[in-house]
Amino acid sequence: MRKLMIAAAATFALAGVAACGESPQDAAAEKQADALEEQAAAAPTEAQETALNAEADRVEQQAGNADGGLTTSNTPNTSPSATPANPNQ
Repeated sequence: MRKLMIAAAATFALAGVAACGESPQDAAAEKQADALEEQAAAAPTEAQETALNAEADRVEQQAGNADGGLTTSNTPNTSPSATPANPNQ
């Protein structure tokens, strides 16, 4: 349930950013990343969720970070079981 709420909140946040205008390539990358994030929210293990979210971040970053960094490395990891090696994450 919590993952679903997080995914819904992320979708609303990204919808507002998408309204700012973006290139067709950025829109395609965002759509692909959103699909990966949905799969991550439904992943049966934390490792799979982490891997899918990392791939979504990579897709967005490669497309020029169209979302302004909302889902990339400058956003703290909110996963309850995450223990980052770098405390600044």
